[in-house]
Amino acid sequence: MVKTMTNKEDSTFQNSRKSESSIKPQNFVDKEVKAYFSDIPELAAVAYCESRYRHVGPDGNIFRGVVNNKDVGVMQINEYYHLEDSKELGFDIYTLEGNMAYARHIYETSGLQPWVSSKPCWGSRVAKQNSNELAIAK
Repeated sequence: MVKTMTNKEDSTFQNSRKSESSIKPQNFVDKEVKAYFSDIPELAAVAYCESRYRHVGPDGNIFRGVVNNKDVGVMQINEYYHLEDSKELGFDIYTLEGNMAYARHIYETSGLQPWVSSKPCWGSRVAKQNSNELAIAK
């Protein structure tokens, strides 16, 4: 016996496939992130782990965190903790440039601590990067 999908099941399936396939290359900003953080490659690793280099979602809206929807953009800047400060300092965390610039400010004042929850991902990337740099220097 072959089970056919109901319209609702088919629609749900198509929507899930659509959301996976609708992430187009223009939604990824890895080149911009790596260039901007060429002097702090740890932050490029953080961007990969936090957002997979996405600043906007497939719908064209700012990319928001899955666990916490107050985390926005490629660097997943938390609105609750940082929106007011970012505005006072003249950063627009909703633009790619402002999101990265404010992340640099956070890094300069607090290091990587604000992104510690994703350290299991970026910690190994940073360690590998550092070992590669040591091998090149020898």
